[in-house]
Amino acid sequence: MLPWAPEFRWDAGHIAFLGAFYAVVGVVVTTLLLAASRARRDAPRVEAIAWRGDFEELPRAARACRHQLTGEAPGRVCDNAFDCRSCAAHPSFAALRAAADGAPADSGEHSSFQWPRDRLFHRGHTYVRPEQDGTVTVGLDDIGRRWAGRPERVELPPAGARLSVNGTACRLATRGNEIRVLSPVDGHVVEAHGEGAGFTLRIRPDGVLDVRHLLSGDEVRAWTLREMERLGRVLRSDAAGVALADGGELVPDPGDVLTHAEYDAALAEVFLDA
Repeated sequence: MLPWAPEFRWDAGHIAFLGAFYAVVGVVVTTLLLAASRARRDAPRVEAIAWRGDFEELPRAARACRHQLTGEAPGRVCDNAFDCRSCAAHPSFAALRAAADGAPADSGEHSSFQWPRDRLFHRGHTYVRPEQDGTVTVGLDDIGRRWAGRPERVELPPAGARLSVNGTACRLATRGNEIRVLSPVDGHVVEAHGEGAGFTLRIRPDGVLDVRHLLSGDEVRAWTLREMERLGRVLRSDAAGVALADGGELVPDPGDVLTHAEYDAALAEVFLDA
């Protein structure tokens, strides 16, 4: 019986009951707080495990090694979940590229997509722009924005949230399709702003920013061309035809010209959502 009950009396029996009651409450509350803390701490590890599973389900064409895209390693498929930071082979390829005077040769083909040289690009179609204060700005790249169209809902992480590479950076809902956008960096969100597909996140990286897994320079062009080829194969021929304008360029909003099923399939390919 608790103190606010009319029948309560401050005698030995009731005091013993209160002691036992609040001890149980204390244990329950402590257990819940520890579980919540552990869940927050383990969330990046859980997402990393989930991403590995999703990556394995991606079709072979979607898992091409970045060095295959540039012609440095024909036929090579990534087996490291697009995380070159822990790839044993990547340093060797990077050293060979440096010895050959830098980046892969430009294909000479042109595209209407914008790839500013001050940005690095993640295979899930986000960009990373380092800022002078040590933070980075993250947003959808030109292909990602084009395919996302005009989202009805954008779920951005709050300030203080921790993001992990290939974990969830945010979620979009567009034409009844749910999109999970992958984070290109490890770090904590400083602020999130913007509307629709034009959102940006400002993130403070964990320690020194490691960008070995991100694309840069002319290899971005090679990746873009392969992405357009891959999406053309995913869509049936007539759907690909209406999604691509004359010259092989993507129409301003592919969702306007594709069926729901076609658009859903294309979004899964673009944002690596197996």
